[in-house]
Amino acid sequence: MINKVILSGRITHDIEIRQTPSGASVTQFNIAVERSFAKQGEERQTDFITVVAWNKTAEFIGRYFAKGRSIAVIGQLRSRTYDDKNGTKHYVTEVFADEVQFTFEPKTSQNAQNEGYTAQNGTGYSNYAPNSNAPQNAAQSVTGLGDDFDLFNDDGTPF
Repeated sequence: MINKVILSGRITHDIEIRQTPSGASVTQFNIAVERSFAKQGEERQTDFITVVAWNKTAEFIGRYFAKGRSIAVIGQLRSRTYDDKNGTKHYVTEVFADEVQFTFEPKTSQNAQNEGYTAQNGTGYSNYAPNSNAPQNAAQSVTGLGDDFDLFNDDGTPF
């Protein structure tokens, strides 16, 4: 059996990391994913999909992603039910993230004001700028590489 989901979208609200009683980190957030088609004369619709991440993946998301950032999620689709305090049964479908990745975003005037890096004109891509509480050299922090490693080349492209 195969259960694999790959999504790319924008985070819809600030990331909040919680701890379970046993100390595991967990976060739950929504991403807005535009549909790839639209009826003639209508705008594309957007689906809002709930993502759940645990432990190191949750901590990574909390540290390097924020509301409005683009994210790619690879995971598994899971469904569950629960009864609320009134006895009403609710059905929930979520994506449990196995891995997440940075995605490159087209440069907009809003991104230009908020990001610490600039994109090369004509590339259509912007470089990732970590949250203000994150280290400036995200690659060094994540991979443990030395000071001489730079995530971005002089021309603004990664690696």
